[in-house]
Amino acid sequence: MTTNKKYTLGPILEINLAMLFISTSGVLGRYIQLPPELTIALRGVLAALFLGAFILWRKTSWHIASKDRMAILIGGIFLGAHWVLYFYALQLSNVAIGMLSIFTYPVITSLLEPVFLKTKLQVIHILLAILVLFGLYLLAPEFSLESDYTIAIILGVISALCYALRNLIMKTKVQKYEGTVLMWYQIVIVSALLIPVLFMNVDWFSVKEQLPYLALLGLLTTTIGHTLFLSSFKHFSVTTASLMSSAQPIYGIILGILFLEEIPSLRTVIGGVLILISVFVESRRAIK
Repeated sequence: MTTNKKYTLGPILEINLAMLFISTSGVLGRYIQLPPELTIALRGVLAALFLGAFILWRKTSWHIASKDRMAILIGGIFLGAHWVLYFYALQLSNVAIGMLSIFTYPVITSLLEPVFLKTKLQVIHILLAILVLFGLYLLAPEFSLESDYTIAIILGVISALCYALRNLIMKTKVQKYEGTVLMWYQIVIVSALLIPVLFMNVDWFSVKEQLPYLALLGLLTTTIGHTLFLSSFKHFSVTTASLMSSAQPIYGIILGILFLEEIPSLRTVIGGVLILISVFVESRRAIK
C-alpha cells in the first residue's frame, strides 16, 4: 500500500510543479512588450534550442512513425494558436483575467474527451468542471462589449478550445513517445509557422532589451513546464490532468501580486478557493 501511494503521489507533485512553471507565462506575457506573434516566435525558437539540447544529452530517439506525424502537426498548430491568443488576452487585460479565461479548457476537455477518446463521461468530472466554471465566473469582472476585458475573455476561451483540442490529440501519442520529443516537434512547428514574423518590421532593440525574459519564457515556462505537463498524460486522463491543472491561475495570480502588484479582489479570492477545491478533490481521486 505504501509503495503504491509513493508511485501515485509522484505524478501529482510533477503536474503541480509543471503548473507552477507554466504559470510564469502570465507575468512574463504581461511584462514583455512585444507583439504576441513575435513573442511566441522567439519563445519557440529559444525553447526548441533548449529542449533540443536536452534531448541530445539524454540521447532520446527522435523517431516518429509516419502515421503519427499528421496528428503531431495538427497538435502543433493548435498549440501555436493557443499561445498567440493567450498572449493577446494578457495584453488586453491582466494576469488574472488572461490566465483565468483560458481555464475554461477543463470544462471543454471534459465534454470533448468522450467524443475523441471514446471514454465514458463521468458525473464527477462534470460536477468538478461546473465548480471550476463557477469559480471562473466569480473571478471574471462584469461583461461589457466595449471592454478590453470582454475581448480578452473571448480570446482566452478560444485559446482554451485550441489547448483542449491539442491535449486530446496528443493524449493518443504520449503513450508511444517521450514527452520531450513530442513537445520539441510541436515547438518547431509553432516556430516554423511564425518565422515570417521575424522578417517583418521588428524593433530588434526592444527584443534585445527583453531577451532575458524571452529566455525565461522559452526555458522555464515552455521547455520545462509544458514538457512536464505533457508527460503527465501517461498517468492521468486528459480531463483529470486538466482539472488538476486548475491550480495554475492561482500560482499565476500569486506571481502577479509579487512581481506586478496586481492585487486580486475578494471575489477573485472566493473564485480561486472554489478552483482549489476541485483540484484537491481530483487529486484525492487520483491517489485512490
